[in-house]
Amino acid sequence: MTKRKQSGGEARASAPSLPRSARKAVDPAVRVEDLRELIRRHEHAYYVLDAPEVSDAEYDALFLELRRIEDERPDLVSADSPTQRVSGEASDQFAKVRHRSPMLSLQNAFDEAEIRAFDKRVRAAVGDKVAYCAELKIDGLAISLTYAKGRLQRAATRGDGTTGEDVTANVRTIRSVPLSVTPAKGLSDLFEVRGEVYFPIAGFEKLNREMEAASKPRFVNPRNTAAGSVRQIDPNVTASRDLQTF
Repeated sequence: MTKRKQSGGEARASAPSLPRSARKAVDPAVRVEDLRELIRRHEHAYYVLDAPEVSDAEYDALFLELRRIEDERPDLVSADSPTQRVSGEASDQFAKVRHRSPMLSLQNAFDEAEIRAFDKRVRAAVGDKVAYCAELKIDGLAISLTYAKGRLQRAATRGDGTTGEDVTANVRTIRSVPLSVTPAKGLSDLFEVRGEVYFPIAGFEKLNREMEAASKPRFVNPRNTAAGSVRQIDPNVTASRDLQTF
């Protein structure tokens, strides 16, 4: 069964999966594209929106049908297919990646005086018409995703802000990361998205229960575990952990 995280949402609609008798009449090249689009939509609903539209069994049926067609027709396999998230090949090192522009980190403020000093610097730079939006910080590993013509080309860590590590094979296994997107109108063919890979508390606690059951040491905190999970030599280890992105 394809591994999916537990969700509080309920399946709301059935996927238009073809009966076996009807599949023979459909062009495999057309069917694989239809299946990929369906699976991407359901992955987005499940892993990003937390609002699944189909049951796990229905999702698995779509995924297995796609894999079966690709096994029979290797010429139809594409790098951004949902079946290609885990390549199965482990890398013995991470290549260095130089960021197109510096990947800076946020500066902490620990008291009111530091926040007011920050506000003063902002107003000095942009004027007095300033509005702030505050939210809780998701603490994980900063990540840079580069897309070329809508397809995920590379994923890199922040590193020292100038040079990071190529962790593409591992990040591809995180199901909230789209392998392909439809670029917004006017966006260049090559564009970058920056965010955070983190370990939800429920998934972190589940992993620690599994570690205890295997008589292995518990992980200390979600932030370090998320970072370590992304930097695994074997992408299958990354894939086995319930990582999320923001």
